[in-house]
Amino acid sequence: MLLWTILANLIDPLFEKQKNHSLAIDDQLIIKIANRDQDAFNEFYVASEKILYSYILAIVKDHHTTNDLLQETYIKVMNSAHLYKPQGKPMAWVFTMAKRLCYDYFRKEQRTSTVDFDDVDNISDYAYEDSRDTEELLDIALSILNEEEREIVLLSAISGLKHREIAANLDMKLSTVLSKYHRAIKKMREHLEREGLR
Repeated sequence: MLLWTILANLIDPLFEKQKNHSLAIDDQLIIKIANRDQDAFNEFYVASEKILYSYILAIVKDHHTTNDLLQETYIKVMNSAHLYKPQGKPMAWVFTMAKRLCYDYFRKEQRTSTVDFDDVDNISDYAYEDSRDTEELLDIALSILNEEEREIVLLSAISGLKHREIAANLDMKLSTVLSKYHRAIKKMREHLEREGLR
């Protein structure tokens, strides 16, 4: 099955065509946003939309909530950019804000981050790819992986970030990201084998 072929190639990132993706967000861009530079904000939005979407989706596991929290994150970035202290990790700062907004949402809704994914009707809403195999992989990732594993796999799969970039943006050691990534891939493979999808 084509799904197994895709999964077998996950170790070297998930989608070959996104292998050369690199995140071009630096401290200067955030400083420009702090100075209300609309072009800088537009550049930031274009460069980070898929990545932030993937990150928030890994936490809340709901498309509509993800879109709402994504917009709230951009508003927060715009309004808080003047508080940013340049440290060479602007996306780690943005991810921290996004994660706090997600947890605030859960507190407000009296829910936990283990929302049951069975409530979702159509997984195709989550995929940037139009492939059924991608939809199945997303479904598996969202349903069987823990939050950190989902963050790492989705940042690699949807956003095409390299493990080194994921480590920097999540403030983790590269060895930790690699370990969690390989553990997540193993879980997904085992799940496919149990389900007879291999």
